[in-house]
Amino acid sequence: MQTTSPESVGLSSQRLTRITTYMEDLVRDNRLPGVLTLVQRHGKIAHFGKFGSMDIEAGKPMQEDAIFRIYSMTKPITSVAVMMLLEEGRFNITDPVANFIPAFAKTKVCVGSDVMGLQLVDQQPAMNIQHLLTHTSGLSYGSYFDSPVDEFYRREDRGPFDRTAPLADLINQLAGFPLVFQPGTNWRYSMSTDVLGYLVQVIADMPLADFFKERIFKPLGMVDTDFMVPSQKVDRLAQIYSSEQLYDIHPVPVDKIPGTGDITKPTSTPLGGAGLVSTLADYLAFCNCMLNNGKYSGGRLLSRKTVEWMTANHIPDSMMPIYMGLDQRDHGFGLGFRVTTHLGQARKLSSVGEYGWGGLANTYFWIDPAEAFIGLMMTQHLPTLPYTANDIFRNLAYQAIDD
Repeated sequence: MQTTSPESVGLSSQRLTRITTYMEDLVRDNRLPGVLTLVQRHGKIAHFGKFGSMDIEAGKPMQEDAIFRIYSMTKPITSVAVMMLLEEGRFNITDPVANFIPAFAKTKVCVGSDVMGLQLVDQQPAMNIQHLLTHTSGLSYGSYFDSPVDEFYRREDRGPFDRTAPLADLINQLAGFPLVFQPGTNWRYSMSTDVLGYLVQVIADMPLADFFKERIFKPLGMVDTDFMVPSQKVDRLAQIYSSEQLYDIHPVPVDKIPGTGDITKPTSTPLGGAGLVSTLADYLAFCNCMLNNGKYSGGRLLSRKTVEWMTANHIPDSMMPIYMGLDQRDHGFGLGFRVTTHLGQARKLSSVGEYGWGGLANTYFWIDPAEAFIGLMMTQHLPTLPYTANDIFRNLAYQAIDD
């Protein structure tokens, strides 16, 4: 990875070394298996770090081109695909989802429960595409315990992920579950983006993986991003780890890997919310396209106005603050990205208008237009307790600004 002098882009070399010290401590203390970190400013990479192992048991040190399961960092890519189709005039953002996926016309809304079971009513208003993009659809993930609806999701999530099941079957199954609330009345992180992935298939009339490859990955040079890892690249796939407490990371068996299962096998269920693998270099190309307002060398994925729209907060004050479970968030949400709306409410260093997201295995990115700043962290760790490595990495990057 070619780097530049931090001072040439307004960063302090001395302060950036704090990232290295922190990441080395995480690996040495057995809190993370291996990590890649990157900080870019004004289009130049000022910090690149490579720490620990991509497979501890095999004795493989972390490598620059390691492939990671990026889980929910898939969501921004799916959201960009949706907005590319919007720019082609294929739909309006307020169009009902049922116009394209008829099964959602019959989806009910849970308004309570009693001894007779769930109390269900019709959608009012009908779930639309903007609801999916902003996670205000009423769908869920099965990881919440404040609504009986989540039990529907948990019942279907008790075995290894079936990569052979058609995506249409999964989406139609979701449409058969009640919504947790009326669309547009609350925020709930959910499988909304998985529905958006199927929506892309329907509207573009081509498989989601093909749309991604032809319309996004090839133009951006994202040669290692896909819904599976082919045999010739398997040796670059980082082992995924978990831990129940600090200092005890252990590898996760393939049949226990959540959400994707064996990523080395083809899939008929390309999850737009969590299914991709990628590399640090590939995801940096995506981030740079977004920072450049949808433009890349040789073309444009989105217009500047669309990127501005996507990265503005779409959550009204009446729904703020938003929560993930019991955890209060310190930001708003746009069309596929979290968005910093208020510095005084942010719990980490940021700028108003900064946006990004993370993945289940602790992959993480941010894009800060005000500072022409990008940060990326790639690892493969599924802790069962809160980890703050991403937030600390971000603070350590921002504190190095020296202009």
